[in-house]
Amino acid sequence: MLAPLLRRLGQARQTASATLANAADWFGGDPDLFRAERTPYEVIHRFGLMRVRYYPPLAEDRIRLGDTTLPVAEQTHVTPVVLVPPLAASTLIFDLLPERSLVRYLRARGFAVYLVDWGAPRRADAGLGVRDYALRLLPDALTAVRAHSGEPEVSILAYCMGGLFSLIHAGAATDSALRNLVVVASPVDMHDATLAATALKWLNRPARLLRRHSDFRLHDVDPRLLQVPGWLNSLAFRATSPIGSLSTYLRLARRLSDRDYVAAHTTTGRWLSDMLDYPGAIVQDFLVTLWIDNALAGGRVTFGDTESDLGRIDCPLLAIAGDDDRLIGANSVARVLDLVTSADRRFVRAPGGHAGVFAGREAPSTAGASPPTGWPRARTRAC
Repeated sequence: MLAPLLRRLGQARQTASATLANAADWFGGDPDLFRAERTPYEVIHRFGLMRVRYYPPLAEDRIRLGDTTLPVAEQTHVTPVVLVPPLAASTLIFDLLPERSLVRYLRARGFAVYLVDWGAPRRADAGLGVRDYALRLLPDALTAVRAHSGEPEVSILAYCMGGLFSLIHAGAATDSALRNLVVVASPVDMHDATLAATALKWLNRPARLLRRHSDFRLHDVDPRLLQVPGWLNSLAFRATSPIGSLSTYLRLARRLSDRDYVAAHTTTGRWLSDMLDYPGAIVQDFLVTLWIDNALAGGRVTFGDTESDLGRIDCPLLAIAGDDDRLIGANSVARVLDLVTSADRRFVRAPGGHAGVFAGREAPSTAGASPPTGWPRARTRAC
């Protein structure tokens, strides 16, 4: 009778000790609690702010994925996978936590993995617009990947705005060697994009009246005046779910004895807090061309002297939306299936919100769901 009581007291003492230690480390900003970007990589190419990373084969034989372990493949699929992030949210989302890392998962499944790092725009970079990212920087990055891998074909896996850049690049018909295209939480119909659609109800009519009855054009404004700082992007992202932001701290208070949970909270929180600037020209392009005019929803969009027609996209395509995404509606993401001509095109919904769709707690259990039939390519080679 006494032994069980002593065991419970011992467990309570251990829990209290762990809670106090983790709380002290959390308040003190212990660097061990920040676990993003733990996967080693090499920078293989630089162009302006942009860097292209290559992730060598993993050193481990098995990796932890969620609550399970996954054996690391001994061979590499021929076709490389290129990860394309958005702008403000940075590259951390692809390697946020070791047990939820998309980079580690893909490497363990035998893919050669590359990542486009857009860099941190400054006010001097305010002139960078959609044309620069989708039609100049991304093609340059893919050229570097092809040169490094020795393979003409590549597959793209892109998130949010990175998906838009990838679709616009593919629709420009300058790249015939895309093996597969996967876009995650990437809005195509901006008038059906949840929060964006709500804001448009207030902005669309005044904007059109202003265009019709005045000479004012947003693209005539100095883009440096429209630069959106990273702290404001962080605030806007958190504002999409204020209750959710509060509940994460309540869960943290209940689970302070669990160091892995505290590390996950710390890492995710820093990713949300350390967002990057939007260049002013990106703001101009999105507000006018993609948001108010909603040009991409019609399948064709023009930037400078280049037209992108999504009807030219005929490679296998997978579009993924988050079940609980309050920022980008599922219908907005699914719209791309009506516009491309791919024989193999598919739309799926996955658990999670805008970021949690592939970085949340449930992401590892749905990591391999519903890929296009051409993914991966059957032919392999040794690492």
